[in-house]
Amino acid sequence: MPAPAPGDSGIHEERLRLIAGSTAADRAAEMLTAPSALMQLSHDEARAVVAYMRPHRIPQGTTFIREGDTDDTDFMLLVLDGEVTIESIVVSRTDPITVSVLGPGNLIGEMGLLDGAPRSASCTAMTAVRCAILTRDALNQLLGDDPRTAAKLMMAISLRIAQRMRESQEKLKLYAQLTQAMNEEINELMSSDPD
Repeated sequence: MPAPAPGDSGIHEERLRLIAGSTAADRAAEMLTAPSALMQLSHDEARAVVAYMRPHRIPQGTTFIREGDTDDTDFMLLVLDGEVTIESIVVSRTDPITVSVLGPGNLIGEMGLLDGAPRSASCTAMTAVRCAILTRDALNQLLGDDPRTAAKLMMAISLRIAQRMRESQEKLKLYAQLTQAMNEEINELMSSDPD
């Protein structure tokens, strides 16, 4: 009997059967639908996505994503246990600054999953980390097997990225206002200087 072709519900059903009754898969699906991840997915849709993810452990102190890296950018991970420090090199600095610390329920690397562009920050495991990884190949397989869920996942990821971009835009506006106010103060001080 030939193997089911992509898009055949047999592959998808087999993946779901493999995680049936798994408390770890249920927990991962709950985390995937949390506000810190992709709350637009239903629990059943999240379980379908989890069926295409693979479990992974990252030892404490391991930098598993490096800012600027162009290799191995085609995955995202869902933190199940542990904490991850997100660091970035800021203009005119050589040492990275901590941008944030992420814990269980957070997604990391979703932009790379979609576009494969160089990584925008470095990620280091502050503690031992248990996570679930979704690769672009697995996403493509999900797209063939369950297009509706894959489309909803990609829409949820896109909404998440758009929200972060809007937050960054607001921060840039605030920074521009602060810079302008500082420049005005400096100009006032310079013009009132008797020398």
